[in-house]
Amino acid sequence: MIRETMAADWLGSIVSISCGDSLGVYQGRVSAVDQVGQTISLRRPFHNGVKCLVPEVTFRAGDITELKILEIPGPGDNEQCRDFQHNDLSIPGTGCPGGASQNGTGKWLKKPASSGSAPQNIPRRTDTKGQDVVLSPQQHQCSKSYMERHMESLNQSKGFRRRHNSWSSSSRHPNQVTPKKSGAKNGQMKNKDDECFGDDIEEIPDTDFDFEGNLALFDKAAVFEEIDTYERKSGTRSRGTPNERSARYRHDENILESEPIVYRRITVPQASKEFCTDSGLVVPSVSYELHKKLLSVAEKHGLTLERRLEMTGVCASQMALNLLGGPNRLNPKNIHQRPTVALLCGPHVKGAQGISCGRHLSNHDVHVILFLPNFVKMLESITNELTLFSKTQGQQVSSVKDLPDTPVDLVINCLDCHENAFLRDQQWYKAAVDWANQNRAPVLSLDPPVDALEQGIDAKWSLALGLPLPLGERAGRVFLCDIGIPQKVFHEVGISYHSPFGCKFVIPLHST
Repeated sequence: MIRETMAADWLGSIVSISCGDSLGVYQGRVSAVDQVGQTISLRRPFHNGVKCLVPEVTFRAGDITELKILEIPGPGDNEQCRDFQHNDLSIPGTGCPGGASQNGTGKWLKKPASSGSAPQNIPRRTDTKGQDVVLSPQQHQCSKSYMERHMESLNQSKGFRRRHNSWSSSSRHPNQVTPKKSGAKNGQMKNKDDECFGDDIEEIPDTDFDFEGNLALFDKAAVFEEIDTYERKSGTRSRGTPNERSARYRHDENILESEPIVYRRITVPQASKEFCTDSGLVVPSVSYELHKKLLSVAEKHGLTLERRLEMTGVCASQMALNLLGGPNRLNPKNIHQRPTVALLCGPHVKGAQGISCGRHLSNHDVHVILFLPNFVKMLESITNELTLFSKTQGQQVSSVKDLPDTPVDLVINCLDCHENAFLRDQQWYKAAVDWANQNRAPVLSLDPPVDALEQGIDAKWSLALGLPLPLGERAGRVFLCDIGIPQKVFHEVGISYHSPFGCKFVIPLHST
């Protein structure tokens, strides 16, 4: 009778049973204990943290290697558990008294598996659904007490969580020792644990939340239509008139109202071709005669040829450096990739502009090879530029045979002239044109002539000075550079002028 009473005290307890590596760990509530058959049954069991498909599992003593008591029911729970059919909880062994420890602290017992018993296959879950499952026929005599009370934290169990706050001091087991709480901080931590892990595991839904289906229930158009209808009736509008949309501005646009933009800021007496900038400003072309007159008036007001050559050389070298790769190519880490530029210059002002460009390129650590044929008499501007170029690391050659046989990074063409057409019949000119056409390097042409037939070399880019000439397709993509001509000088030759350069000295032009 005493053993039956003790067995009844453990009904309803939550236990963890380890059956070794082969069968794993089971957790559940004790529903029956059979002393004669040496078995213990768990209802609503969990196997290795996963809920079992069968409502109850029965274990034999020989299969159990370790047993832990996770929760002991209170007096109220015991009354309900007595309805189960049960026998004595303790399993007698040789020299070992049955029953639980009476000190309230609890212990867990590891029991070695019997080596003489043969394992038996476990029936499949689908075949045993709705009935008790016996895991193995192994029999083993216990040398120690089969079950002793032990309390461990709920956090150490796998996949099984229960509410801690369900027990109170009045509903605890009479032999259970209640741990003391120190301070209000422990109570706060306990409340947080209950909020996070206190829900019953059976209340967790098995299906995932359908975000797509829930979002489809929201009719955005109907909601906004309802808002618009309400605002019309109330007379309040927060987003403008019903059929009016607010303007959208870019990060570089001003939201304040300003005067209308005038895109045609430059007008000339007669323009045969027009270009436009990236911002949409119209830049008309001028004839060679008007362009020559513009430079002459500017020189009369102090913009001498030397200043113009220097400004042209700076702008042309800046454009060439960008074409060569800019900072990605020209930096101290790429000394082994020093670019090579071939300058083809004639004995005229255009050639002097090319020499000035070569000097600035050489100052920026570019390998410059200058081709200039030998003449008995040179222009003073060419002589002055050659003197400065000789002080750089650039190389000067007078024969096409001295030019590189391999392709260079860039060819700058300054051979053509607007006036001296007879130079194109010279042998050195033809040889230089043939070398440039055979060398597969891209070509930049400085201030090319208007007539396409006068250009023996097809250019990929062309750089115009001040205002562009009506260049043809062989000039390639046209760029415009600012050589410092004042605005009133343009007005003096009959050109209404407003600078299209903005913050730059070289800008690209697009054909309209």
